[in-house]
Amino acid sequence: MCKGLASLPTCCLERAKELKARLGSVLQIPNWNLSCCKIGKNKPTLEECLRWKESFEKLLSSKYGLYAFTAFLMSEFSEENIAFYFACEEYKHIKCPAKLATKAKKIYDEFIGSEAPREINIDHETRDITKANMLAPTHSCFDMAQHKIYMLMAKDCYPRFLRSPAYRDLVCQAKPSNKARNLPQQEKKA
Repeated sequence: MCKGLASLPTCCLERAKELKARLGSVLQIPNWNLSCCKIGKNKPTLEECLRWKESFEKLLSSKYGLYAFTAFLMSEFSEENIAFYFACEEYKHIKCPAKLATKAKKIYDEFIGSEAPREINIDHETRDITKANMLAPTHSCFDMAQHKIYMLMAKDCYPRFLRSPAYRDLVCQAKPSNKARNLPQQEKKA
């Protein structure tokens, strides 16, 4: 440790570590912002943007929708929700039973534990059940917590995203797909 840091009180160092952990997610995923959806060939079509309004599932299943929604969550300082959701999805696909416990502990420590740097907002009952599931981790040990976070995003974050200026701007800037642009010309010929 450098001499400057050694002179700081322990509480300051702990706070700095916490901030580093929180900001680390932003720094590790530099592509997850709305600007990635607005430049070059990465720009979503108008039809795709409008499809996101149909359901939360359609938003999450779209590459650009996921980018835009994650950027929105980051702007609201709640990106831990989407990160936890997809960490659980990835966890369910682990084939090696030996890796299950290690990955489960990592997810628990990052999102659910009392000192978690990216703690998610779940009730005590769900937290306690998930903690008990950690004694013998299975592919479904995070299901209850994941469902609560999914519902939180679907009922709270998703509607706010659709009303956000960022989403409205994205729709206004999006161009119809080539297929949609050619449709009126084909109708004129008929």
